[in-house]
Parts: sequence; structure tokens; C-alpha cells
Amino acid sequence: MSKILVAYFSASGVTARAAREMARAVGADLYEIRPREPYTAADLDWRDKTSRCTREMTDPASRPAVADRVEHMDAYDTVFVGFPIWWGVEPRVVDTFLESYDFTGKTVIPFATSGGSGMPYAQKHLQSQYPAFSWREGALVNRGAAEWAKKALAE
Repeated sequence: MSKILVAYFSASGVTARAAREMARAVGADLYEIRPREPYTAADLDWRDKTSRCTREMTDPASRPAVADRVEHMDAYDTVFVGFPIWWGVEPRVVDTFLESYDFTGKTVIPFATSGGSGMPYAQKHLQSQYPAFSWREGALVNRGAAEWAKKALAE
């Protein structure tokens, strides 16, 4: 039997709710990708060109530090990776997470939440950034996260 991890970054709680729902539905462990320096409301003001999120997202090399590590990452066969879509793609702290572990032999399934963006561009971006990963098709899970997670595992 494979061991499953649902790793997620959530700025407002929306992605966290979807991740918890998914983890319960598929019997997965849950890990929150938390930036070492938590985001404040001012940091998340995407309309402010000087805000932290804007500075990070306009710098492709930005890799905000993550607060803690996943224990026994090598034990997981499947990793769901969730995030809110920022500027059409995953937030840079998710890149920090993805670059911190060896995903060789693991199936990686992205999921996202968004008020306006779709998943196809974010998925293509992840696949181009991390071509060696064994990706499965992801989805926007604003609703129905548990059902989607079960279906994604069955494919």
C-alpha cells in the first residue's frame, strides 16, 4: 500500500480547507508548507507593486525559506501539492518546497484554489520547471476536493 502526503501552502485558509478534506478522503498525511517568515496582510497585497508577494512573484529566482521539513519524505509514494494560484502559477514558497526534496520515484499531483485563474497554465509551468518529476494531471479544487483526490489516485 502506498503512503500519501498532501502538502499545501495556504495564504487565506481556502487551500488549507481543501487539503484537509483531501487528506481525510484518501487517508493521507498532511503537511503545511509554511514560509519561515509568515506573510502579513500587507505582504499579500498584490495591488501594491512593493509588497512581498509581488516582489517574490516578479523574481523567478525568489525562493522564500520554508519553516520546517517533512519528516520521512522518502516514505511517501504519492505527493499532492496544493497552492493558491498567484500570477497564474504556484507561489515561490511552493518552489522552495519542491526543490528541497528528492521526488524520484514519487507521483506528484498538483491542486490549486483560485478566484479567477485556471489550472492548465499552472500545471504547464510546474512541468516545465520540474520536468524530471512524475506528474499527474492536477485540478482546481475550489469545490469537490475529496472526490477529485479519490479520482486522481485511481487514474
